[in-house]
Amino acid sequence: MSGEWNDSQPIYRQLRDRVVAMILDGVLKEGDSLPSVRNVAAESRVNPLTVLKSYQQLVDEQLVEKKRGMGMFVKPGAHNLLLEGERQKFLAEEWPRVYATIHRLGLKPQELLDAGANRSPSDAKEER
Repeated sequence: MSGEWNDSQPIYRQLRDRVVAMILDGVLKEGDSLPSVRNVAAESRVNPLTVLKSYQQLVDEQLVEKKRGMGMFVKPGAHNLLLEGERQKFLAEEWPRVYATIHRLGLKPQELLDAGANRSPSDAKEER
């Protein structure tokens, strides 16, 4: 989970989003344990409290559960819950901007489909 941080949102939120992406991409499956707070903190060079805050947010969202003495685990149903939530978030927050850009540039649906067909799903993952 190491990487660069941006200034657009708090680091704990960026960590949370990385775990969400890992669940959506199938890197973390239901029942899998999350990397330990200490490991993520050391690897990411952030305060362990920052990692803990991001993990707590996932617990609050009912995507992850704490098992005393064992760690944190992806809850059953987390993938589907995330998928629905992220779809709604995309449609409400990102799609209006994307749609406005498409309209402004006068792009046609076939042009978009052709451009998408020339990219592999891994291209989109690499951009994250």
